Amino acid sequence: MRRVTAGRNGRTRSRHWTAAIWPWTMDSPGFLQSGTMWVAKPIYESLPYFYLVVGVLCLASSMYVNHWYWPTICFVTGVVCLVAGLVVLLKRRDSRVSDRRGS
Repeated sequence: MRRVTAGRNGRTRSRHWTAAIWPWTMDSPGFLQSGTMWVAKPIYESLPYFYLVVGVLCLASSMYVNHWYWPTICFVTGVVCLVAGLVVLLKRRDSRVSDRRGS
């Protein structure tokens, strides 16, 4: 659903309905509407692995930390990071495979 809004000098342009609420709306994750990346490519490509490493470290530390609620906090953070890393990794893999098929 796109709206037509008045641009500079009275010209009309198409604008996504969420742009009024979130001006930073993305066409795809990690990219601005103009197609430029938010972060450098090496950082963007290494994020899922960073999430996985942080998840494993948090899970490992939850076994050894024994103060207040830190074991529970570390465990939950570790599981969330592992799930996030796997989701991002698998989504990117599926996207790349479908892009290859479409080309």
